[in-house]
This record gives sequence, C-alpha cells and structure tokens, in this order.
Amino acid sequence: MLVRPKAFLIPLLLIIVSGILYQSKIHRQMVDFGVYRTAAMRARAAEPLYRIEDDHYQFKYLPAFAIAMMPFAMLNNDAAKVIWFAISVGLLAGYVRWSVRALPSRQQSEGMLIALTVLLMAKFFGHELTLGQTNVLFGFILMLALLAAQAGRPTLSGALIGAAVFIKPYALVLLPWIGFTYGAGAAGACVCVIAAGLLLPASLYGWAGNMDLLVAWFRTVTESTAPNLLSNDNISLAAMWAKWVGPGTTASRLAAASGIAALGLAAAAWFCRRRVGKPDYLEFALLLMLIPLLSPQGWDYVLLLSTPAIICLLDRWPKMSREWRVFTGISLALMCFTIFDLMGRVLYSRLMAMSIVSVAALGVAVALAHLRWKAIS
Repeated sequence: MLVRPKAFLIPLLLIIVSGILYQSKIHRQMVDFGVYRTAAMRARAAEPLYRIEDDHYQFKYLPAFAIAMMPFAMLNNDAAKVIWFAISVGLLAGYVRWSVRALPSRQQSEGMLIALTVLLMAKFFGHELTLGQTNVLFGFILMLALLAAQAGRPTLSGALIGAAVFIKPYALVLLPWIGFTYGAGAAGACVCVIAAGLLLPASLYGWAGNMDLLVAWFRTVTESTAPNLLSNDNISLAAMWAKWVGPGTTASRLAAASGIAALGLAAAAWFCRRRVGKPDYLEFALLLMLIPLLSPQGWDYVLLLSTPAIICLLDRWPKMSREWRVFTGISLALMCFTIFDLMGRVLYSRLMAMSIVSVAALGVAVALAHLRWKAIS
C-alpha cells in the first residue's frame, strides 16, 4: 500500500513546532501542571490535598484526579512536564481533528476547517499549553463521548462523560442530555462512573479520610470563587455581572438567571432536534460552549471547549443569512481576537473589564442555536 508523504509530514511538523515552543518558552512555565503534580505527590503519601497555604495555587479538582496523576509524581519535574506537554499537544491535535470529522454532513474541506479553527482558537490553545492545563484533556474525553454516541454506543458515551466529571465537574451539564437523548442506561453508566470515582480515594485515605477530602474540596472551590470574579481573565457569567454591577447578591442572582437562560437555549435546541437528521453534534457543541460561561471560575482559555461550536459555524457559514454572518463574525472576532499583544494594555484591560469576551461568547452560542432554529445543523 502506498503511503502518502503528507501522512508523515503533518505529524513531523507538529513535533518540530511543539519542540521549539517548549524549549523557547513553555518549559519555564506550566504552573498549573505543577499544582496537579504536587497533589499527586500528596495523594501517594495519603496527605491532605486541599491546603489554604497554597494560596492561588490551591488544588481544586476532585480527589480522584490527584490519584490519576500519580504516575507523574514518580518522575522528576522536568521529565513530567515534557511528557505532560507532549500528551497535551497530541490530545489537542486529536481534539481538533475529531471535532471536524464528527461533524455530520460536512460541507467544507477538513483541511480548511482545521486551519481556520486553529487561527481563531490559537489564543486559547496557546494559553492552555503554556499553563499545562487540563481543558484539552477534558474536551478530548468529551469528544470521545460524542463519537461513541454517534457510533451507537450510548453506554460508553455516558461512562466517558462520567470520567470527564473528575477533570471538570461541569461535565455534569451533559448528564441530562445523555439521559434524555439515549435513555436511563446511558445516564446510569455516567452515574456509576461518578460514584466509583468518588469512592476511589477511600482505597488510600479510608472512608472517613475520603469524606474529609470531599468536604475540603467543596470548601476550597466555593471559598475561592468570589476573590476571582473581578479578574480580567474570568469570562464567566458570574464574573460578567460582578464587573457590571459589583459583587454581591444582585450580581449572583443575575448570574443565576443568565445561566438558566443559557441552559434554556440549549434545551430549546434539543426540543427542535427533529428538524435535522443528525442533531447530536450541535447540541453537544452548544453545551461545551456554555461550560466556561456557567463555571464561576471560567477563565478565558477554557473557551477552547468551543472548538466544535466554531467548526460547526464555519462549516455552515454559507447557509447563514448576511445579517447572521455579520453577527456571528463580530462575535467570533471579539471572542477570539481580544488579545493583549494585539490591543495593548489599556484597550485590552477596558474590554476585559467590560466582559466583552463573555458577551461575544454568548453571541456565538446564540448563533449556534440559530443554526438549529433554521434547520441548518
């Protein structure tokens, strides 16, 4: 069988570019990966994971994630960072490519969609890799869940959604979707995986120790939310209202109402699913798009989860009306190109203080729902 040179050229270029980036800049950073590795080292010794003295770098993931990261605690720091970076780059490549290939009735070429998506999402991808974050792993697992559902394996899809909960608990937003779409078996698989993951740390900490960890996790997550709401990089609905009206009860209520409205938008798209032949992709993409907005600690780089939404909009672009193309284009530009290096400190700070990225992301979500309303996707 003849093997095309292109099959080797693209991975080779990816390896070369990734190696240059890592050596020139990233190896000195990846601070978030350091948090995971520290937690894994503590888990190996059955020590407390959640410590107030860690300050900004507190571990905020469920205990099972620290156990999953234990192999990296067995390596020295430099080796662990190299391996995590390589895994992240590979997962990112797979996440983008499979997001394109999972799109039903695709109308644009795979290469063009990948190139445009990378151009639009480069800010978020770069920030993710620089920090050594887990959002690409989260998105990759959820893309596997979508592919499993499309392949007629809803139980596996539900199990993968359950596994993703231990990377980001906001994967729970997909539990109603898998349950209503594919039934109790798929939802049950999700719940069983979550239950098993919650019980897993008891093997190291004992039953009482595991309960203490879960209580400490909840306290850490809830107590660390308010101080981060006014950060420029927080693009959540909670942060948006806190910046507009000031932190407090009013902002919290408006954020809750906005979150319910956003979920209502996703529900409306689901109720209109009979308008198209293969509705799963858009619904899944819309829910992923909403996760960084619903999470009170939704940092801007978490918007890499909007990759499937971007791909869907790009592919269906010619079928949209002129007015909706203008609306979608402005939303995409503001969301993806509000960048410090392009705008400078003053303009960037003003736009982020206005939560322009949050508003733009909401615009992208509305544009995606519009595709369903018009039976375009």
